[in-house]
Amino acid sequence: MASVGRLGAATHKFHQFVLVCEDSTRRIIRNGVQGIGPVGCEGVPLNCEGNNGTSNGRGEDGFLKLQKMKISGYSARWSGPEDQCQGRCLRNCSCIAYGFDVGIGCMFWSGTLIDVQIFPGGSGSDLYIRVANSELASKKDTKKTIIIVVVVGLVVVSIFAYFSWKWMAKRRGKRKTSEPEIAGTSGSVDSFIQDALSQVNHEELPLFKFEILANATNRFGEANKLGKGGFGPVYKGTLPGGQEIAVKRLSRKSGQGLEEFKNEIMLIAKLQHRNLVRLLGCCIEGEEKMLLYEYMPNKSLDSYLFEKDKSSMLDWERRFNIICGIARGLLYLHQDSRFRIIHRDLKASNILLDKEMNPKISDFGMARIFGGDQTEANTKRVVGTYGYMSPEYAMDGLFSIKSDVFSFGVLVLEIVSGKKNRGFYQTNNHLNLLAYAWKLWNEGRELAMIDPAIEDSFVETEASRCIQVGLLCVQNSSEERPTMCQVVSMLENETVTLPEPQEPGFFTRRSATGFAVSLEWNQDSVNGLTVTTLTGRA
Repeated sequence: MASVGRLGAATHKFHQFVLVCEDSTRRIIRNGVQGIGPVGCEGVPLNCEGNNGTSNGRGEDGFLKLQKMKISGYSARWSGPEDQCQGRCLRNCSCIAYGFDVGIGCMFWSGTLIDVQIFPGGSGSDLYIRVANSELASKKDTKKTIIIVVVVGLVVVSIFAYFSWKWMAKRRGKRKTSEPEIAGTSGSVDSFIQDALSQVNHEELPLFKFEILANATNRFGEANKLGKGGFGPVYKGTLPGGQEIAVKRLSRKSGQGLEEFKNEIMLIAKLQHRNLVRLLGCCIEGEEKMLLYEYMPNKSLDSYLFEKDKSSMLDWERRFNIICGIARGLLYLHQDSRFRIIHRDLKASNILLDKEMNPKISDFGMARIFGGDQTEANTKRVVGTYGYMSPEYAMDGLFSIKSDVFSFGVLVLEIVSGKKNRGFYQTNNHLNLLAYAWKLWNEGRELAMIDPAIEDSFVETEASRCIQVGLLCVQNSSEERPTMCQVVSMLENETVTLPEPQEPGFFTRRSATGFAVSLEWNQDSVNGLTVTTLTGRA
């Protein structure tokens, strides 16, 4: 154990001591605590001492920096610049430390450091203690090791945190979307359906396992069957948590159904409105493709409207609320949703009724998205339903928001009258409901078309307004038809003055400029339309 020099430096606040060894062959800084005393000196010989007391000036020795020190009792001083103090000390083996003060210059110590204190306020000067370069390297290696350990630790913690977050997010997503287990897509799924799924967030549209839906619908039993359309059969089901659902099961023989399936996945999953039916999820496993909707206990509007024993359940107040609800749903599709969407198949059977008889627009299999500035589009493949299609769409394949407005107008006249546009016949060459409504309007007898089932409940002003709005919507010229924003305002604001309607589309009475249109149709929702004749009448 080497001898120990005097107390070199102390902090008043923490009582920390810096000791400098007096042994000329061993110097190292040591720390002790007041009351315990010095811990002795151990160290590595300085380089210049190994060279017989001379330095080669290459800086093999180094300096340990002590910051903010009160220093005094230096052995020598030099008025040179600060950046040359270190080199001057290195060339003199008796120099054990150096410092710098603006008013003094370079200060050098030989032998023992005396009364060197650490200022608690941090206003002192820096002191550089000479040590063997290997000692500094050891400290640098220790510092480097600490840095590496810290960095590696942070990387490990970050990776752990990331995967923990992913795991928690997945669990939250499962809780949000549904109680049953969610299935991934099958490798046999058609590529265009895979493309559709890639555009939908699985939190917006969860994927259900086939077995879950089979159990929910009593293995797709006949007792659970609600109906059948071009897409395929529809079943009522109950999920394990008790939620009632409607399941559309794609028929394997349906060519159009596959396209409708993709369309609904891409569109309705992103739409949320109280007057649109809600898509809850889908199932894609092998050849099975199904869509899950919220269950509508009162089924579709046509099951009440055109049934004599049920039509009285739709009093005028309910019918008026249904008309306004459909209008608000269409306004959302045309203007207020993320996209501008044209439904293209609005009809009574596609209006579902919840337990409070609130209307919800359904079946988006034929819908199309319009761009921000797009107002109309053209198609060579006309799809839709007889009696609801606008003239420009049926004849030229042109569709726009005004095509939906036309369909809405037909629907309004059907709701008011309780009669279908398709197949409606009156004498005197009035071949459809639109022509009949137009005749009564011109005669000032529009209320004569009111459904007898609501004769005791309808409000004359509201009913007359609805008929006028319906006729405005089915005008032959698409430019003359109002937008759904205007329609909602007309229906809900009695102070709005309504314009006089013009002749409706497909008005086929004899006239000098009239035309007879012969159309060939399939069932209610058709895959296409063939215009067989278009001849002028004498």
